[in-house]
Amino acid sequence: MPNIELRTDNEPYKAEMERFTTKIVDMMKQNNLYASQGGPIILSQIENEYGNVESSYGERAKPYIDWAAQMATSLNIGVPWVMCQQGDAPDPMINTCNGFYCDQFTPNSDQKPKFWTELWSGWFTSWGDPVPYRPAEDVAFAVARFYQNNGTLMNYYMYHGGTNFGRTSGGPFISTSYDYDAPIDEYGLLRQPKWGHLKDLHKAIKLCEEAMVAAFGNTTSLGQNLEVTVYQAESGSCAAFLANLDNQLDTTVNFNGNSFDLPAWSVSILPDCKNVVYNTAKVNSITGISKFVKQLAQTNSSGNGATFSSWSWYSEPVGISSSNAFVLPGLLEQINTTADKSDYLWYSLSMGLNDNDPLLRDGSQIVLHIDSLGHVLYTFINGKLAGSGKGSAKNTNVSIEVPVSLEPGNNTIDLLSVTVGLKNYGAFFDEAGAGICGPVQLKGLSNGSTVDLSNEQWTYQVGLKGEQLELSSGSSALWLSEPTLPKNTPLTWYKTTFSAPAGNSPVAIDFTGMGKGHAWVNGQGIGRYWPSNVVDPNGYCTTCNYRGTYDQNKCLANCGKPSQQQNHVPRSWLKQGENVLVLLEEVGGDPTMISFVTREVATVCSRVSESYPPPMDLWSSNYLTRVIKPTLLLECPSPSQVISQFQFVSFGNPHGGCGGFTHGRCRSKRARRVIHKACMGKPRCSIEVTVENLGNPCANITKSLAVEASCS
Repeated sequence: MPNIELRTDNEPYKAEMERFTTKIVDMMKQNNLYASQGGPIILSQIENEYGNVESSYGERAKPYIDWAAQMATSLNIGVPWVMCQQGDAPDPMINTCNGFYCDQFTPNSDQKPKFWTELWSGWFTSWGDPVPYRPAEDVAFAVARFYQNNGTLMNYYMYHGGTNFGRTSGGPFISTSYDYDAPIDEYGLLRQPKWGHLKDLHKAIKLCEEAMVAAFGNTTSLGQNLEVTVYQAESGSCAAFLANLDNQLDTTVNFNGNSFDLPAWSVSILPDCKNVVYNTAKVNSITGISKFVKQLAQTNSSGNGATFSSWSWYSEPVGISSSNAFVLPGLLEQINTTADKSDYLWYSLSMGLNDNDPLLRDGSQIVLHIDSLGHVLYTFINGKLAGSGKGSAKNTNVSIEVPVSLEPGNNTIDLLSVTVGLKNYGAFFDEAGAGICGPVQLKGLSNGSTVDLSNEQWTYQVGLKGEQLELSSGSSALWLSEPTLPKNTPLTWYKTTFSAPAGNSPVAIDFTGMGKGHAWVNGQGIGRYWPSNVVDPNGYCTTCNYRGTYDQNKCLANCGKPSQQQNHVPRSWLKQGENVLVLLEEVGGDPTMISFVTREVATVCSRVSESYPPPMDLWSSNYLTRVIKPTLLLECPSPSQVISQFQFVSFGNPHGGCGGFTHGRCRSKRARRVIHKACMGKPRCSIEVTVENLGNPCANITKSLAVEASCS
């Protein structure tokens, strides 16, 4: 659009933004979705985290924000508007906080509530980088601290992980999986203990409701890095939060005449200012270990696995194959050229060389130098793959030098530039380019000179031939099935049919054996795959301690492995009978090695100490008069399952965690017998963690009960 500038005081942009916002608001009103109409929408948001980049837009930023606020409020939706991370949000806009922690956030007016619109429960994954995760104890600590410090409302980002189907991932370089280490994972399964620990947290906060809605929390110091906040209502109801902000030292605090153990980097919640019902560092919830289970191919549909047919293929032409190709001098920026209709843009150049050309003289060791804005680049010389390069989330640019062998006569240089999602955050993100920017040069001539090809007449083709033929649907008549299935060849389309795995477990495809590309099931894009992009084995994937300030680089996994190996296939996209799988392989791979897998919770564990508060499920509004003890709960992931085996039971001082428990020197001989009797063959069980119940293998230490079990 001529003269448009995004996210600034620009009339063409503001006109389009108002038109779009009005359309969305009108759709909501027509369906009576706002709370003012009796619907579920209680808040609306305009802009997003503009305050993080506002300074980059200079003097036109503030007028734009003021205009956006006025435009939004003029739509009269009957519920409040918010602006996230916008400290200068004008009234009546509510400025809110997004981040890993927001307990210290203060709205820009004492007439506005304290809203946390995005609590980052984890972080996204980028291709080639380790997979971030965030411990449940730290997420709970962040939430408890927010409400301790007079927080009004908080919202999880993400609560349910997702999938960037098709070409929807951004970044660039954000993976197809957007699991985000969320309490409910990408496949819709509960991520335990995070889900259960946060559920318990909100139950504990709910028990404090009467005091918290009636009074403002008053915070005082109990010592270095120790705080207590008390909500005292005129009615007499009282709630308290005890916080230990030290990231190393556990301690004991005295409050209201009582002594309370307070682990490092934790908050205890006392709904009556007397009894601790919850501590953020003491996880009563079960832990579940999820894994992918390979579904073996079956020869007929009576088996439980996926039934594959034979593979067929189509070889994508190298270089220009479309009548829509065009010729222009110089090198074009990719996104403006493709309009993001495809990840792919061909840059093609033909060169006629005679026997006396300096490029062919003895002693010349020719190297083709290419500089690109990203994100992935493949170089073909005379139809053969000669080299490739890739950027990363930290540096999208690609710069490669490829040895080339030229011949007398016509030579072709075909460069395939590939995007891996578009930039979607930061100042001027819309201006971030991609593709070959140059220079493109031939170096290494015997006379020491360089031939610059950047300003030559280049031929361009947007997208691949297979995209134009809509091969992703699987319905083309161009598929080949003989003589021999090509493997490990670049730019190859593959097709097969299959029967869906039996059962109801979530389904994925494991792309072992493949390089990089796209996949479709029944014509639906399940996203990019890239198992050949392996994380540095010498990265920072070490054991993560929840204590201390978290950021996205603190807790990392998958070093030495692909960032993502499996792609989610929603069961709603699968049909009874024959389904079609289509792959576009860029680098080269063996499609016969891929497999269908299901996502299963294989193991459940729990570890509870004598010092833990009882599970939140055992508390209720009459908690003041009840005498209840620490209790270990076990529960199978499915109501149809029962506990069938115990891999580990120990009451004493067990070490390690779920999947890696080991016995300590202190170990009760009675515990396994008690657990077996209480739990075997049941979908759910509970065991009081007391020496009276489990025996007393060693005096004068606080003992823990650790159990690891399987369900079937």
